[in-house]
Amino acid sequence: MEWNSQRVRKLAPENDPLKIGMGWTAEDLDKPQILVESTFGDSHPGSAHLNIFVEEAMRGIRDAGGRGARYYTTDICDGIAQGHDGINYSLAHRDMIANMIEIHGNSTGFDGGVFIASCDKSVPACLMGLARLDLPSIVITGGVMDAGPDLLTLEQIGMYSAMRQRGEITEEKFTYYKQNACPSCGACSFMGTASTMQVMAEALGLMLPGSALMPATCKDLKDMAYQAGKQIMELAKMGLKASDIVTMKSFENAIMVHAAISGSTNSLLHIPAMAHELGLELDSDTFDRMHRGAHYLLDIRPAGKWPAQFFYYAGGVPAVMEEIKSMLHLDVMTVTGKTLGENLEELKKNGFYDKCEEYLKKWGLKRTDVIRTFDNPIGTDGTVAILKGNLAPEGSVVKHSAVPKEMFQAVLRARPFDCEEDAIAAVLSHEIQPGDAVFIRYEGPKGSGMPEMFYTTEAIASDPELGTSIALITDGRFSGASKGPAIGHVSPEAAEGGPIALVEEGDLIKIDIPARILEIVGINGKELPKEEVDKILAERKKAWQPKPAKYTRGVLKIYSEHAVSPMKGGYMV
Repeated sequence: MEWNSQRVRKLAPENDPLKIGMGWTAEDLDKPQILVESTFGDSHPGSAHLNIFVEEAMRGIRDAGGRGARYYTTDICDGIAQGHDGINYSLAHRDMIANMIEIHGNSTGFDGGVFIASCDKSVPACLMGLARLDLPSIVITGGVMDAGPDLLTLEQIGMYSAMRQRGEITEEKFTYYKQNACPSCGACSFMGTASTMQVMAEALGLMLPGSALMPATCKDLKDMAYQAGKQIMELAKMGLKASDIVTMKSFENAIMVHAAISGSTNSLLHIPAMAHELGLELDSDTFDRMHRGAHYLLDIRPAGKWPAQFFYYAGGVPAVMEEIKSMLHLDVMTVTGKTLGENLEELKKNGFYDKCEEYLKKWGLKRTDVIRTFDNPIGTDGTVAILKGNLAPEGSVVKHSAVPKEMFQAVLRARPFDCEEDAIAAVLSHEIQPGDAVFIRYEGPKGSGMPEMFYTTEAIASDPELGTSIALITDGRFSGASKGPAIGHVSPEAAEGGPIALVEEGDLIKIDIPARILEIVGINGKELPKEEVDKILAERKKAWQPKPAKYTRGVLKIYSEHAVSPMKGGYMV
């Protein structure tokens, strides 16, 4: 076979001298050339340590007879971007990183790719980018940070912030929490979007088995990065491309794992976006269908008890897959060059679980304390649901595993706000009362870039009265750490004139999670027949006027003009 890199050398005579100019030898030029793309940078703890794994991957590539080339597309941090307009860039920058990966790969000519990232948008960006390149590809993730004192983790900070604003804890106590919640590098130590997407990358077959969500401080992770560098050379020799590994069966496996771990709702943006890059259509109804009857097994925060590092201690993705094996396609191909079923059998024999159990013993725990058995699940109806109705004709998403049972079925009074700042002020000042449905709209992809409504959800969930008596409904999205009665991704979004833009004060909103319903059932506090409600909404639609574009220049202008619906993945077309 002719390597792509060697073909490009023949077409561009400048190729050789330019690479020699940055230290390549004549022997390097003849080797298979591997793109090593990472989001390393001093942007946040999830990326600041990634060069360690870049160098291990480079060493593995070299020892296997290849030549790696380091490229960087540093990501941003949702936590650092929270509370100001920086959060509006979060989802957009996923697509921009994917764009740069495509540019890096296709402008140079490589024979394979190693993609190294840890966090919310960087992992899905790598998945989208490698799908576009469709090279032999392998993913390395940077693991999770250690928990702080008394197992303190970052997702608790939003709750403590709301408690401080309500005067329930002192400023000194709040400062202590802030200064001790992130004791190391790595992704945040809970099953938020970063952890979920690391798990998804492995569940799709793109990571070495058992490598997702390792503690970032653990030597095992460095070893995995080295082995991944060696393995990409095997994949390149086999010509096993990303599209050969990631099929619709792979996506279905990932969704079943997503249900088992109570994964972030943001996965419903990222997984369909990757599928789109591979030419596959993966709609939200697929998530809903597959979550019905799925067994939820993972006792990890924010829905569960333990920090995310315990996921690896309990056996990680392979342990989850063993429990739900009857619901998986075991014949799918993976980056090992073997099927998923073959990988699972090999892990039983090679000491992987023995090593994991040694970690658990240090905490006095057993595997089932963290990952329940299939027959003893936390829940038996998955963890997310897609709600539809006259308020969300294209759908909306709720993580029902984090919703109080009192809010599974309710009729609430609408309290609409056109930005998050006004909504959170109303919540914290007790303007919002039990029985209200707080709407935050014009926060979808076309409205403002689709930021997280993190502080509002934390303010609600941390209030003992409101957390079980109101709901938050938005065309924006939530943090993977969000808890409580929160319904997001409402589509069509307000900026497109979706029904959420037509909601008025006092409208009655019906939520029925078991029946998958989200609809307006009354006007001005009075329930009305469906026909009358539809007539009033039609009149409101005639009078509705779109808001002026929030962004008139730069990245967010480009993103808001080209992004598809939240329920389709929020990617640009």
